[in-house]
Amino acid sequence: MHRTGAEVDGASGVFAVDSTAPGAAPQGLDAFRRGWETQIGDDVFQLPAFSPDTIGDFRVKGKVAKVHGAAIADLHAASATRTADVPGGDQDLIAMYVVRRGAWTLGGPPAYGDQTVSAGQFLVRHLGRLTAFETTADLTAKFLVLPPDVLKPLLGNRVVTGSADSAEMRLLTALTDMIHITVADLGPAGVTAAQGTLIELAKAVAKGRFDDAEPRLAPALAQAAKDLVDRRLADPELSPAMLARELNVSVRTLHRAFAAVGEQVTTYIRHRRLHEARLALVAPSGRLSISELAAHWQFADGSHFTRAFKKHFGQTPTEYARSTEAATLSPDRHPTGRGPAERGAPPPRA
Repeated sequence: MHRTGAEVDGASGVFAVDSTAPGAAPQGLDAFRRGWETQIGDDVFQLPAFSPDTIGDFRVKGKVAKVHGAAIADLHAASATRTADVPGGDQDLIAMYVVRRGAWTLGGPPAYGDQTVSAGQFLVRHLGRLTAFETTADLTAKFLVLPPDVLKPLLGNRVVTGSADSAEMRLLTALTDMIHITVADLGPAGVTAAQGTLIELAKAVAKGRFDDAEPRLAPALAQAAKDLVDRRLADPELSPAMLARELNVSVRTLHRAFAAVGEQVTTYIRHRRLHEARLALVAPSGRLSISELAAHWQFADGSHFTRAFKKHFGQTPTEYARSTEAATLSPDRHPTGRGPAERGAPPPRA
């Protein structure tokens, strides 16, 4: 297991675990439990006792981050997992399960029975005690533990379910990805802000709507829009209006979110398309013509594409392709693209 993180009076922590390698499974659960107890703590969520078959074959890869009383776990379970029959233990927290692959079955109160979160779905509920659960093998999921103060009155005894691809869930996913990347470097104020934004977006998921007047949510909204841009980059319909519609916000709210992080929506789209076009210019197989690249990346024509490319990179597409090819075929360079020093030969004398 690999652990890393920064402790801010116990307010933050992060660890990663991988017991999917051959021979790692027998110690996999112990490694995961040590990481959780050391970096996250039982005060956030008490891990249950697991069944003997789970203990012997615990093949899980994932990362977990803590921000104050909240925790975010991104998990891939290669093996099926199951808790002991009677987990026991009192808790008071909000749990969110977001399943991308496989299924996660949760024990519930007698009146409700078991509940299964299938691939492409999420479930949010209040937990007053530790409950049993089991997962299928090859599970890919996100598990969030959230403090109950704000969310418990909102949920009550309800169990909220929905699509893992809903607009609100996209925002929450973008935020959790950002937290995983930055939490080790956050100071106390940053940890507090991260937790507050996480709770606000969890409220949006539970309500099924986004509070676009909440300024702390702007970075998460901008990141969710960027993720969507990267998936739809060649789509001729890609625009601020389409992004706003997909994320269930107004176009004005989307523009405000980008402005808050110092960017513009249309500029981001154009720069991402230019970057991909530049990569295509030097692709080893089957280069497209300038007019073909312009059409593929939704520029009006070859001339418009060329002007935009030169303004951004300082060279026309043709000049860039020629200069890259010349550098590759330089006498000081090996046909593989490596220079003398890189392939073990002595460097030329001065």
